[in-house]
Parts: sequence; C-alpha cells; structure tokens
Amino acid sequence: MREDDYLNDDFEESTVGTPIHRREFLKRFGSGLFVFFTVGDLSAVQQTRRRGSEYPEDFNAYLRIGDDGRVSCFTGKIEMGQGIITSLAQMLAEELEVDFSSVDMVMGDTALCPYDRGTFGSRSTKYFGPPLRQAAAEAKAVLIQLAAEQLRVPKDRLFVKNGVITDRRNQGKKISYAQLTKGKTIERRLDGKAPLKDHSQHTISGKAILRTDAMKKVTGEAKFAGDIRIPGLLYAKILRPPAHGATLKTVDTTAAQKISGAKVIQDGDLVAVLHEHPDEAEKALRSLKAEYESPEVSVDNQTIFKHLEDSAPSGDIVTEKGNLVEGRKLAAQSFETKYFNHYVAHAPMEPHTTMVHIGIDEIKVWASTQSPFGAQRSVAQTLGVPPEKVHVITPFVGGGFGGKTRNLEAGEAARLAKLAGRPIQVAWSRKEEFFYDTFRPAAVIKANSGIDASGKIVHWDFDILFAGTRSSEPIYDIPHHRVFARGAWRGTGSAHPFSVGAWRGPGSNTNVFAMESLTDIMAQAAGMDPLSFRMKNLNDERMRRVLQAAADKFGRPFSKAPSGKGYGIACTNYLNTYVTTMAEVKVDEKSGNVHVERVVCAQDTGEVINLEGVKLQIEGCITMGLGYCLSEEIQFKGGKILDENFDTYAYTRFSWTPKIETVLIDNPQLAPQGCGEPAITTMGAVIANAVNDAIGVRMFVLPMTPERIKETMVKEVK
Repeated sequence: MREDDYLNDDFEESTVGTPIHRREFLKRFGSGLFVFFTVGDLSAVQQTRRRGSEYPEDFNAYLRIGDDGRVSCFTGKIEMGQGIITSLAQMLAEELEVDFSSVDMVMGDTALCPYDRGTFGSRSTKYFGPPLRQAAAEAKAVLIQLAAEQLRVPKDRLFVKNGVITDRRNQGKKISYAQLTKGKTIERRLDGKAPLKDHSQHTISGKAILRTDAMKKVTGEAKFAGDIRIPGLLYAKILRPPAHGATLKTVDTTAAQKISGAKVIQDGDLVAVLHEHPDEAEKALRSLKAEYESPEVSVDNQTIFKHLEDSAPSGDIVTEKGNLVEGRKLAAQSFETKYFNHYVAHAPMEPHTTMVHIGIDEIKVWASTQSPFGAQRSVAQTLGVPPEKVHVITPFVGGGFGGKTRNLEAGEAARLAKLAGRPIQVAWSRKEEFFYDTFRPAAVIKANSGIDASGKIVHWDFDILFAGTRSSEPIYDIPHHRVFARGAWRGTGSAHPFSVGAWRGPGSNTNVFAMESLTDIMAQAAGMDPLSFRMKNLNDERMRRVLQAAADKFGRPFSKAPSGKGYGIACTNYLNTYVTTMAEVKVDEKSGNVHVERVVCAQDTGEVINLEGVKLQIEGCITMGLGYCLSEEIQFKGGKILDENFDTYAYTRFSWTPKIETVLIDNPQLAPQGCGEPAITTMGAVIANAVNDAIGVRMFVLPMTPERIKETMVKEVK
C-alpha cells in the first residue's frame, strides 16, 4: 500500500484501540432501532488484520433511533473545529427524513462509540458520510416496513416527513418513528440495498446550516480537556530536556519540596511536580536544578537541506509514463530547479492536554486527541491494563491539524496518576508544544521539465525528498513523466533531528509549491500568460472547469510574467478534490514585505453537504496557509528548538488576512470529498507565483520571509 491509502494514512498500527462491541452496545441502550455498519475498505482491513494488527471484527459505526424519537450517531470521529459534528448530522437527517434538531452526534467516547482509527486527512465526510447515509436509508426502509405492518397499508403508499410515516391516501393514518421503536430492540446490519434519495430532493444536506457547536463555543459553554475538573485533581508540570536527545545527569529537587502543597515525583527519566494549583506547580518546576548532557549539534536551519539530500534513502516511483529520454529530445527548452521548505509547527490554539483518573473499576481519561482509541491504548500500555478498562472521553478539541495523534501527554498523565494516587492533568505549555510537536518535515524537491516550441509540456521528472507522495502526480497532460519519492513526511530517523509528521495537507503543501512554481516558470519561458499555459496543457475537463471558474471570479486579465500586477495561479488535485487558487499581492521592494490583498479559491469537492461549512474550511485554509508561505519556520540547532512561543514564531496575523472569495463548483453526481485541507495546499505556489509576477523574483524556499525576498532581489540584480 502507498502512504495515502485510507487504512495506512496518518497513524501507525500502535494507535489501534479496543472498541465497544455490538452486544455490549445493545445491552447499554436497550430499546430502539439499531443499524450497524462498517466504514472503509473491508478487504484492506482484513489484509491489515492478517498482518497481525488488532482491528476489530465487529462493526465500527452505530446508528440508533430511540423510543423518544431522537436519532443518535455513535462515531469514534472527533470534532476539532472542522465542522463534521454538523455535516454528518445533515447527511443523517436528510436520508432518515427527520428534523435536523433531533440528531445527536456522540463522538470520540471509547465506552460508547465503535472503533475508529482517527480523525485526519480531510476524510471524515468523504469516507464516513456515505455509509452513514446508507445506514440511514436502511433504517428508514425498516421503519417503513414496520409501519406498513402496523397501519396495514402497502409500504409504497407511505411517505416520511420529520420522523412521521403517513399514508398518502389517508393522511390521518400515521405513526412516528418513536412509536414504532418504543419498547423494542430492533437490530439490523447494513446490506446497502435501500435506495438513497436523489440529491435534487435534498432539503437539509447541501444547505448552509449553523454549526451545532457554534453557540457553545462563542459563549464559552463548550468544554475542552483542560476545562474538566474533578475532586482531588493535581496539575502536573514535568521537567523537560533542553534538546531532543539530551539525557538527564543530575537533578536537585530540594527547593521544590519546600513549596507548600507541592509533590515531587521522580521515577527514572520522569521528574515532575504536582500541585492543586497550576501556577504553584509551575513555580515548583522552575525551582528544580537539573544538569543534562546534550548531543553534539550536527545540523541547523542553514545546513538542513544539504543534510536531507545526503541522508535521503532509496525511494519508489509514484507514477511513470512514457520515456524521459524521448521526452527530453522533444523539448525546445528544459528547466532544472530545486525547491525547499523548512520545518513548520502545528501551533494549535489548545495545547496537548489530558487528564487521567484511575478508579477502582475504570480508568477515565479526558483527552485532547485526534485518535481517542490511540489514547486508550497509550494509557492501557502505560498502566499495564487491558484497553477495555480505559474509558477515553474526547471533549471538543481546539485544533489538531495532524499534530494530536501520538498521545504522549496521555501516557505521561497515566504514569503520574498511578505514582501519585490522584487524578492528574498534564497540559503542555506553549514551550512544550513547540518542543514535542511533530513538525511538518523540512523537504527538498528536485525538478526537471521541458516544453516544446508550441508550449506543450513534453517531459517532467520530480525527485521528492521527505515530502511524501500526496498531490505529487502531474495534473497536466505530459506524455513523458516520472515522479520519484524518497523518505516520507512522518517518523524519526537519521534525517531529522526530531520527530516529524502530518501537518494539514501532509506533503501536498511542498509538492504543489514545487509543481505549480515550475509550471509558471515554463509559462514564462513559453511567452504565455500562466492561465493560458495551464489551459493549453490541461486535458482534465473537471480541472479545466475549476480553473475557469476561478478565473471568472478573479476577473483580472493575466499577462506573461512578470507583469508588475502581482497576480498568481496554482492548481492541484488533493485526494480527488480539485482546487484552483488565484491571488493578488503587493510587494514592498524596500522591506521585502508581501501583502496579500485578495485570494479567490474555486473548489470542486463533489456534493456539498454544508454550504457554509465548506466556505469556512476554505477560508481557514487560506488564512492558515499564509503563515507557512510567509513566516512560519522552526529555528533549531541540532535537537534544540529555539522557538518557544509566538514572540519568535510568527504565524498569520489578522492584519495579514486578505479579501477571500470562494467558488464552489456544483458537482452533486460525485460523492462528497474532503474540504478541510485542499485549499491550504496551493497557498505556497500561488503566493510565490504572485510575488514573481509583481517584482520578477522567483522564490524557491518556503517561507518567503522579507529577508529572503530582499536577498533574492540582490542576487538577481547581480
């Protein structure tokens, strides 16, 4: 399997936890109609299981219609701001023919919800939504059959509205879902035979609906892991090394032990102070006197790219067509370039936080995590207990972006709770967040391409180092091409001085930056404007439609670069979501500052479930994407992270935010695709192309800081 396959995406096998099984679920909830279904490719699950992992045999999604008329979806997915708490409920309400307000989403609770691998990759609506919709259709079909029997009318004479089944010929003859399920336990397994509603009949799905978590979040009612309080709770502050790879030699805890109420824990490599008040715990932590032995510095921001090139492992061909030797013979002009990006942090608003309470019969965990079952397993392994004894509850998560998957703080909290005999909360400080984050990996892309005399791309050869394969396949019609990938975007090893991992749109941000920057270079060499050049080389009608829709909305004529206008274009196919972004920038040539004035993004994400939700996701991607384009870069020396807070690590400011316009392509014939990540992947390329159009400077390194822009301007003048 390639790294982009659904079951082998953002997490390692060790994240697998133990689900609640169907029989236990029925015992807990008693009466109602239950539909059980599986999400994902069953053959892939079985193949993975044969390799020795612990994927559950039971179904991994549950739908319940209770005898109170409320509908519940139980899913291991979590809500971290992406809006699936609303969009999945829309799909369910639409197909089941119930009022949207009657749907409850029960998410990320390992004692109530079936197993799920995690929430990541812009894939919840795409992969979980269709089987959920089918399960709702199945439930509706069962209820109509039951109603036909009770009302003694043919089922084809019945229709459903707001959870009430009515006889078309005698509308006084009706029965509700609640009446049909009252006092009964009706179990069904999904067979996928019930017909789905045509999209033209949708009244809930496809509409702009206020997010169900919106009011709680703006009023402060919403609970996050750090908001949970229980009797006896102690706050933990943990002694951290000064650098990755450093080892503790000595520690003096005398001063900390003198602080009233402070409890010092020292267990091997773990040194922590506990207190009923977090500020007192922090005070005690600062009083510790520790001596570490740190490894020799071997790489830093200035040497990282050479190090990566020297350390790159053997790789694999991602895609190949034609013959590159023949393609080079066809080229009137050839181009050889390199593209680089630095390490980038997730920097979520809510740092990693977990609370663990070890009870007599159950270990209860409140965790800010993208993988509740991964947290369950982490705690279970730490404490040496069966996973089913660990109950993980996932409140709202304050941003993840691919970073809240390892559950390191869950293991720390469990270990301390056992040693202290009290409930423990571990909430990372911003400094810890930057230190232990799995950064988006620094990466290098070596690119070689050529065009013929007419401006057609005839060869394309990409060598990707440490960015992974996602969005790396050419979107243009190129007869001779090859993409080769060496090193992935996750893990540890000799190449990186610290851990790297998924960062919103993993790999794609780097790959699209290189691909679409090179496309603009070729357009300029061909004497063409970047829009015409792309249209000339695009055969994919769906992508052409998205590109044209963006151009129509942008409403500005493109010219051969550099035109001085500051216009840019970038396109990609992100896991079958098609995106075109256009931007208008102004560059201060004295300071090197880039001001992005306007961004237009057209996106074909298949069927749109929540109109407003998709727009919000696109706007969020564009806003966040400005950071990795213009300023975000982890400064380090060896394993020492020099950025400890936002005073040195600069991400998007409100003052940077441009006018954002979205265009959603109507494509209801295609099942809903992901929309939480695609629009961020084009931002590096579109801004780089716009900068080049504005001042004639081509940027090959992300981020495009003012210093780098000025330095490049000086070099090009020379």
